[in-house]
Amino acid sequence: MNAIISLLMTLGTIALTSPGEVSKRSGLHEFTTVGEPVKNVPSWAKNATIYEVNLRQFSQEGTFARFQNDLPRLKKMGIDILWFMPIHPIGVKNRKGKQGSYYSVQDYKAVHPDHGSLEDFKNLVTAAHKLGMYVIIDWVANHSAFDNVWIEQGHLDWYTLDSAGQLQPPLGTDWWDVADLNYENKAMRTAMIDALKFWVRECDIDGYRCDVADWVPVDFWEEARIALDSVKDVFMLAESETAILHNKAFDMTYAWEFHFIMNDIAQGKKSVRHIREYLEGKAKSYPQNAYRMHFTSNHDENSWKGTEQERLGDAVKTFAVLSATMEGMPLVYNGQEAGMNKRLQFFEKDVMTWPDWSMTDFYTPLLNLKHQNQALWNGELGAPLQIVTEASDTLGFGFHRQRGKQAVFCLFNFSPSKRTVQYRNESFSGKYVELFSRQRLNNKQNKVDLNPWEYRVYVRNR
Repeated sequence: MNAIISLLMTLGTIALTSPGEVSKRSGLHEFTTVGEPVKNVPSWAKNATIYEVNLRQFSQEGTFARFQNDLPRLKKMGIDILWFMPIHPIGVKNRKGKQGSYYSVQDYKAVHPDHGSLEDFKNLVTAAHKLGMYVIIDWVANHSAFDNVWIEQGHLDWYTLDSAGQLQPPLGTDWWDVADLNYENKAMRTAMIDALKFWVRECDIDGYRCDVADWVPVDFWEEARIALDSVKDVFMLAESETAILHNKAFDMTYAWEFHFIMNDIAQGKKSVRHIREYLEGKAKSYPQNAYRMHFTSNHDENSWKGTEQERLGDAVKTFAVLSATMEGMPLVYNGQEAGMNKRLQFFEKDVMTWPDWSMTDFYTPLLNLKHQNQALWNGELGAPLQIVTEASDTLGFGFHRQRGKQAVFCLFNFSPSKRTVQYRNESFSGKYVELFSRQRLNNKQNKVDLNPWEYRVYVRNR
């Protein structure tokens, strides 16, 4: 853990309730610089979308085998990458709740028996690959359970100990169900990389989503990336906004700040001005080939901050469209495709509700558009976003993205009232058809009337 993090926690600037809250509140990007991005982003990720799987809550069974039945449905909806929250056995010592936190790992080389066997997981990965999908799993490198097998084997020096020589949680947190790991210990680093390689080698997974990545030394992630790529080209997602992680370790980071801006606009606390400031400032602080992950919900937001309906209200679809069409990769949290409006308990078995499938009909054309239209591809293979609405409009927003003959033109009304949104249309030539209504755009028009929170996605494919 570097000195900056330690200082921030010691000063009490980080008050945490869940592991997922660290990177979005630590502000570490302010202390980093941008270098050269990792060069070997897997080619299959160029137009990919991602889906987060909370396996415990996904079904009453909560098993790999049960989830495998949903693969064809998710493939049809336009999902490419399946991100599984931690699938490992959960610690018993100091456990929170009856089921415990997924992020309290008892054994880095085993699966939780409630999910099935290692063979079941291998079968799931194989089935996903046959459908042209990819699997990454959540990795908790900053801390482990207090009864992790490493502790049981006597490797206390692999952990950060207090003045009495006792295990302790990450400094400044109340995570008494997890013990902080010591990255000054080379043997622990070696064991951690060996465990990371295990899942790629034995189960043929395609990469990792790395929890609280800011709290693990950057040089470890860079070392781990080299080791993993020696087995197969992997895709690495960091739960972080730190730009320097893109240099040699990670392909994609969280767009936490933009997520919070969307929440605030939906709640009337911010306006389009803040989107412009983000796009002209923070968004430009990353390497051109850096992938950013955009989302309207995930396991942390759902459990700790509220459902997308609670946070976004009538603008749920509006911001899902924005997340899927701006520069970056869109995430869907399991249940969003069914309009789930339930906060899932974090430390208990709390099965998801699947009210209906109306949102699937919404997500399917939106996510598949990313596959079909190169203007929306990820990183430098996609097109830059050009704002076409005036800066004086704080509630209407529009942008144009064009790559070759393919283009996407999006318009939004970020308000609860009807309004006319004006835009510049100098570069609009050819046939643009609205994604959902199939209505053709009048290229001579430079304004449109939009209902409250309405959006338009005009597409030109040739």
